[in-house]
Amino acid sequence: MTTSTTTAPAPGTTGSRLLNKVPEVTVWFWVIKILCTTVGESFADYINTTLGFGLTNTMLLFTAVFAVVLTVQFRTKRYSPFPYWLTVVVVSVTGTLYTDMLTDQQHVPLWLSSTVFSVLLALVFGVWWLRERTLSIHSITTFPREAFYWLTVLVTFALGTATGDWTLELTNWTPAQSVFLPLGLIASITVLWRFGANPVLSFWLAYILTRPLGANIGDWLASPKTATSAGEPVGLGLGTFATSLIFLGAILATVIYLSISRSDVAEAHDATHKRSVITDPRRERIALGAFGVLAAATVTLMVWAHNQPHVTCDPTGQSETMPACPKAALTGGQTAAAVAKYEQLAQTAITQDKAGTAAASHATVQKMRDDWDADATSLQAVNNTTWTLIDNQMDAVLKAYAIDHGKIQPAPAAEQERQLDVLLGDLKTHPF
Repeated sequence: MTTSTTTAPAPGTTGSRLLNKVPEVTVWFWVIKILCTTVGESFADYINTTLGFGLTNTMLLFTAVFAVVLTVQFRTKRYSPFPYWLTVVVVSVTGTLYTDMLTDQQHVPLWLSSTVFSVLLALVFGVWWLRERTLSIHSITTFPREAFYWLTVLVTFALGTATGDWTLELTNWTPAQSVFLPLGLIASITVLWRFGANPVLSFWLAYILTRPLGANIGDWLASPKTATSAGEPVGLGLGTFATSLIFLGAILATVIYLSISRSDVAEAHDATHKRSVITDPRRERIALGAFGVLAAATVTLMVWAHNQPHVTCDPTGQSETMPACPKAALTGGQTAAAVAKYEQLAQTAITQDKAGTAAASHATVQKMRDDWDADATSLQAVNNTTWTLIDNQMDAVLKAYAIDHGKIQPAPAAEQERQLDVLLGDLKTHPF
């Protein structure tokens, strides 16, 4: 999808084509778009989970960053690679976090969030068309059109996240397997576009699908190598930080190249390429029918995959869409060792707080949280009543440290120590 149809001048022009605020759709556009979507998945996971910033705090942070970079983008007079693609990277993370907030914090089912974002996207497109009479990205030459464009991009990222996660939930595919569905759909759309499908419709369908494609690639690279119960590797084990670093580096290199070559600047592209495309209404209708067949085939494939025998839990505990498999109850010796471990971690955190090393204390509590989550099902199987009591106090400790909670600032060190003391007392006086 590297060419476009001729569009009418924006309102207020005198016949000459204004400078477009978005890049020309070349192969570089799709390469860097997929790189951005991969970063959107891996970097959001890194900030939220690995750094322990918490989902709510991460969402608020990137919403603020998005507002800043979008303001910079709006203030530019023409397309410039650095501010434009920085905005895409940030909006990819932000859109991902909005869907994750609905799923993980508000417990909205993925089918419902997919439906809501689909309706919202249709509404944005409808209002955009009624006001501007075009949805082409080659006509982003006024403030209203640019506002519609970025709102559409934000919704497509949220929708792509929801539908991608829903696909994994329904099919139980590994990240590597899940890459092939959006890749095949994008390839099919490209063939239909070559045949004569409406270029604007083809563009936006492919744009939405790049989100689950990039996210699945990111999950495949970042997920651990541990095999599932079916004997299939989950991922390559690079981790979210390394994956984010690799793709951010690739984005930076591509943006530097585009800044030098200017090969994706619409005005430069127009000087060497013919912009007008003669459309064939008959071919457009045939392609539209083919899109319908493609959608039906995708639904059929999803239903078939969903009905296949597959595991219903994740033995690695790493899946975002599947519950962890229950673990066997610990033996008496294993339970005692686990309790002693948490007593030691709590005492270490208290000592670090008293010494004024807040960062070290935070890291210790984070490790305690990770270990507790990993041991939860096994300890719960030993004594659910005791586990529930200690789990509630563990949550109070995490709240004091602003880990996995919406608080902007952690509690004072004295309050952190108090909550850790209570946890220590519970561990000593409520045996499993």
